[in-house]
Amino acid sequence: MSHNILITGASGYLGGTVLARWERARLTSYHTLYALVRTEEQGEAVQKYGAKPISFDIKDEVSIRNAIVENEITVVYFLIDAMTSVSQIPMIKALAEVKEKTGKDVHFLHTSGAKIFSNHAGLPTDRPILDNDPELYGLQKSSIAKYDLVQKALSTNNNVIDTADAHGVKSYIFVPCIVYGEGEGFGNSISIQTVAIVKAAKALGRVYRPDPEDYSWPVSHVADTANLYLEILRGILSGKEIGHGRNGYYLGASGSMSWNDIYRAMATALAERKVIETDKVKLVDAPAQAEMGKALGCPKEMVPLFLGGKCTLEAHHGREIGWVPRHPPEHILDMADAEVDLILRNI
Repeated sequence: MSHNILITGASGYLGGTVLARWERARLTSYHTLYALVRTEEQGEAVQKYGAKPISFDIKDEVSIRNAIVENEITVVYFLIDAMTSVSQIPMIKALAEVKEKTGKDVHFLHTSGAKIFSNHAGLPTDRPILDNDPELYGLQKSSIAKYDLVQKALSTNNNVIDTADAHGVKSYIFVPCIVYGEGEGFGNSISIQTVAIVKAAKALGRVYRPDPEDYSWPVSHVADTANLYLEILRGILSGKEIGHGRNGYYLGASGSMSWNDIYRAMATALAERKVIETDKVKLVDAPAQAEMGKALGCPKEMVPLFLGGKCTLEAHHGREIGWVPRHPPEHILDMADAEVDLILRNI
């Protein structure tokens, strides 16, 4: 069946790269690709990628419902808010209405984040957790996060799945990790966590690590991340029964890397540019953590959330549906110099 697709966050780092890679993905079995835009300039930009611009109020249930139902949108890619479900729930309900109207299967993909599957969220880290583990939904439902912000995001994941199940909508939870590399879209070209490392280091004159232990975290190049988004969509459009709902978690990661190795690689690049005074990485103390919080615009207690932690989630689901990342996890270290240069040019 032919689908009408809506992608949000098209001017963002991930959404823009997905849109930029759309044509080369050679997707079939869809009728119209819509991209949510806020300005005329964004509308002109998305058309260059073959998308039709659409504008509506993502905080207003009626506006959401009208846009999705009137355009018979059957697939929504949501890439703009991992924390709350203000927009997602009305979108899912609108998709259910389209399903009733057209008889077509409808799909909602929510973009979450690896923090919500880490020690920050209270998930086990004493063993690998697979993104295709049938117990993962139960772990998410029972977890108690260290931070209220993460607890809200946990609840959002669960609300998306539960609401979609209740309305006959197939849902997918996409999990980005430490994503690096230059974005390929028309808007934001830089990541989040690598940017946080640079911002904190610039403010303090050196790189600090927030965790005494050498924790690891999943990593992925932005192109590989975007390709997993597209591979999931390929499965949807082909009518294949890929995992969804309580079995619909997809981690975009080629593997995991030590935070300390990442810190050292970026510290070397920053020191070579005289942005910081030394390439030595030091364990943070209380005064430095307070200064890092100021640089990142967060309470000092949340610095480890932005710049550290342990996540043992492993990516298996994407490979099951045909996704093959091109870049090994060690590639993030090889790209550290280019990453620092990119960030410094854009902050």
